Amino acid sequence: MNLRGTQGGRLGDTSASNASATNVQHSAASEGKAPRTARGQRTLRKILDAALEEFGEKGFSEGSIVGITSRAHVALGTFYTYFDSKEAVFQELVRDMSAQVRDHVAPVLAGATDALDGEGRALASFLEFVRTHRQVYRIIDEAEFVDPEGFRKHYVTTAERIAARLQSGKDKGEVVTIESPLATEVEAWAIMGMNVFLGLRFGVWGKDSPEEVTKVANNLLRRGLQP
Repeated sequence: MNLRGTQGGRLGDTSASNASATNVQHSAASEGKAPRTARGQRTLRKILDAALEEFGEKGFSEGSIVGITSRAHVALGTFYTYFDSKEAVFQELVRDMSAQVRDHVAPVLAGATDALDGEGRALASFLEFVRTHRQVYRIIDEAEFVDPEGFRKHYVTTAERIAARLQSGKDKGEVVTIESPLATEVEAWAIMGMNVFLGLRFGVWGKDSPEEVTKVANNLLRRGLQP
């Protein structure tokens, strides 16, 4: 899914500094280079935050390891303590940004009154995230060429989460059931596509009220999916 024209790139605070070091859940570093101390985790977080700024501003091709270490205020050797290459840190950044989107949206779903209300809440949360992490569009979009596996995984796992919520709603009678083995998957990908482009238009390019955008989008969903 190509989102052309976003800040010089393509793709739901201009740094990821709000994510704590403990948010680096898996071995974010290259194989065999995972930090073993809290200090190491913090350093790794600094490098990822700096990579977001570097690649978000310059893109993968123009971004550099020297640029990352300069932004992170760490030595060049420190970078190689955790990552083997520029490609390696970019691949991890794709996973990191995807996880941040997921973790930002997840808490708001708890207060949903039904499945479709949950999708509205998820969209509103995504719009808020995008406004302070606009680089996510460029990072995810460039991953199509730099990290195709990570690019695909980002969208597939996002759609799977939406599909699971829709299926739960169908089981409760909150979402209409269409007689097709592809129905839930098609619906999930359609919702994700809508959210991605609404994030581009109203999160990256515009400053319109997320509540108003969500109201219109959710009305569209209810007219199509509510029993």
